[in-house]
Amino acid sequence: MPPTDDLPSFLHGVAPILDNWGYLAVAGVIGVESFGVPAPGQTIMVAAAIYSSWGRLDIFAVAAVSFVAAVLGDNVGYWIGVRGGRKAVHRFGRYIFITPERLERAEKFFARRGNRVVLVARFIDGLRQLNGVIAGITAMPWRTFLLYNAIGAALWVGWWTTVAYLLGTHLVDIIDHAHKYKWWALAAIVLAIGAYAALHMRHIRRRRARAAAADDETVEVDSQA
Repeated sequence: MPPTDDLPSFLHGVAPILDNWGYLAVAGVIGVESFGVPAPGQTIMVAAAIYSSWGRLDIFAVAAVSFVAAVLGDNVGYWIGVRGGRKAVHRFGRYIFITPERLERAEKFFARRGNRVVLVARFIDGLRQLNGVIAGITAMPWRTFLLYNAIGAALWVGWWTTVAYLLGTHLVDIIDHAHKYKWWALAAIVLAIGAYAALHMRHIRRRRARAAAADDETVEVDSQA
């Protein structure tokens, strides 16, 4: 059975916790991260999935524990947001690196996207920790939050546990290799966004032109009458 040292270097920090506490470590770290504490929840889940590929843990148990901890943690965050609200976050947030500016940016982003934010929040660092708290502060209905949060947690857990389990210690090599092409990928994304924006503005201009033409025809008909 491979030793802990065979883990990719970025996972070494969570290895001792995982060695000593196993599934409880996965549940605890993901749980506290989910209600706002800056803990390495995603990192320990990836490490646990790699352990599973070695036979040291069961991958289905890792996925189940991660999912339950994520959903419960986010719901604790939601009720913190409901009960404590903005005042508590502004008062104590600095102790867990939640500044008023960071909270305000997250709130604005959350307000624009609503349910979709809850769905993908787990894949975005920062929103992963603040997701539930912001949903509570902005008074999102709890059942709506619970549904979309559970779906998002399932996708997040399913993706990372599957990838880490199948790739094992080769995951870090793949990530390092992908970083070589990150600027090309960024350029492609920027071009795609630019093309979309240009097409969208073109559509808006055409729609406005059609509306203006329709108004002119209406005015002309009224004047003839």
